[in-house]
Amino acid sequence: MGKIILTGDRPTGRLHVGHYVGSLRRRVELQNSGEFEKIFIMIADAQALTDNADNPEKIRQNIVEVALDYLSAGLDPDKSTLFIQSMIPELTELSFYYMNLVTVSRLQRNPTVKSEIQMRNFEASIPVGFFTYPISQAADITAFKATTVPVGEDQMPMLEQCKEIVHKFNSVYGDTLVEPEILLPDNKACLRLPGIDGKAKMSKSLNNCIYLADTQSEVKKKVMSMYTDPDHIRIEDPGKLEGNCVFTYLDAFCKQEHFEEFLPDYKSLDELKEHYQRGGLGDVKVKKFLNNVMQTVLEPIRQRRAKWEKDIPAVYEILRKGSEEAEQVAAATLRDVRQAMKINYFDDNNLIKEQSQKYQ
Repeated sequence: MGKIILTGDRPTGRLHVGHYVGSLRRRVELQNSGEFEKIFIMIADAQALTDNADNPEKIRQNIVEVALDYLSAGLDPDKSTLFIQSMIPELTELSFYYMNLVTVSRLQRNPTVKSEIQMRNFEASIPVGFFTYPISQAADITAFKATTVPVGEDQMPMLEQCKEIVHKFNSVYGDTLVEPEILLPDNKACLRLPGIDGKAKMSKSLNNCIYLADTQSEVKKKVMSMYTDPDHIRIEDPGKLEGNCVFTYLDAFCKQEHFEEFLPDYKSLDELKEHYQRGGLGDVKVKKFLNNVMQTVLEPIRQRRAKWEKDIPAVYEILRKGSEEAEQVAAATLRDVRQAMKINYFDDNNLIKEQSQKYQ
């Protein structure tokens, strides 16, 4: 069996540059590498409903927003299968079976679950669906026999729990499920891109994002308002790089050709950093450079999005066809799981024969 990718995003809003550098840009590279037999990209609407159950319209409206972001970023429906999670009922059944293999205490120890619960103020009242998300994610991954899951560093605990479920299932029922491997961004700055306000995580709920669909003026306004070194008051003051969003973003997005085009006074990012640290380089100049870099990266994405926005029915048709293909694959995995668990009663002719002989 060849290598297979499964990854996706929750449709709770438009995707931002944190998604792009954390996984989306890499997905496009992997898609075009020719190294993978299949690539499944999931819009995780069912998972999004676990903490948005009272606002289904929010999820409904953002399905197409995420799909547009996928297509505009360069995901190709001829090379990648784009689908909607809730259209694959087999995932729910797999989740139900996997629940028997995981304890409540193990879910409570999952660092990602703990941090997400705290961020959403769910400490006193956690929706069961949200609490069991790692199990649902394991169903998503194993349903497509994914060998590779390209995600951000914050999802590592989820992948570890998925591996535990795979090991437990295979040890109890026989070798059936495929164990996935996580694929992290190769640029350390992309592991967890901070918000423009300096917060540790870029988040829609914190309103500190640069979205892939932002206009040129919106991007410029956000870049120029970015958090830097609060002690770098005068240009001649030495500046710190630690916690300075502008340089973190330059680490994630800047290329050598950007200096040649927009800042020829410097040969490299290391040289720019060194000047900032010793003093004599103002934040405004660095931010203007970053804005040019961001506009260069985002402009092709904006142009592709504008094209797809003119044919929304075609976007839904891509999702419909992708969901049909994904369901066929998930159904095949579910048949294997049911057979391994010996709950394929009507398909097991030997069982029927044995039971017939027993009562003769």
